Amino acid sequence: MVAVRHDDLSMAFDFVSYAAAMEHNAYVSLDTGKVWWTSDSSDAFDEELPDDLETSDRYLAIPHKHELDLGGRLALRFVAQELPACYDQVEGFFRRQGAYARFKDLLEREGILEHWYAFEADAVESALRQWCAENGLELVET
Repeated sequence: MVAVRHDDLSMAFDFVSYAAAMEHNAYVSLDTGKVWWTSDSSDAFDEELPDDLETSDRYLAIPHKHELDLGGRLALRFVAQELPACYDQVEGFFRRQGAYARFKDLLEREGILEHWYAFEADAVESALRQWCAENGLELVET
């Protein structure tokens, strides 16, 4: 079991997830636990990437938030739990662009935006820990 630093994985997950799927990528070396970052939209990374980064089975792609069910469906689970009367309204938000802005505006008006951020952070943490366990990675604190 290879160790990967929690901060490295968390930052790489955010990097991958806050762009369109497949625009930003990050990989964990299954030999060293080192995290490698790539982007289709930027060449700003200083380190030279391994030649076999995207083809070798010795690197594991860090998932996008949608792969771990942490997108709109997470927001809907939160609303079902915290604002069930608004569920249909929020479900409608996620059928169009700009859903998160409308969702967060609603949460702000209801006074529970900070509660959403805590709920989301807990869900991300749990999903990343589960992903690590499923892939033979030991998540270590720094």
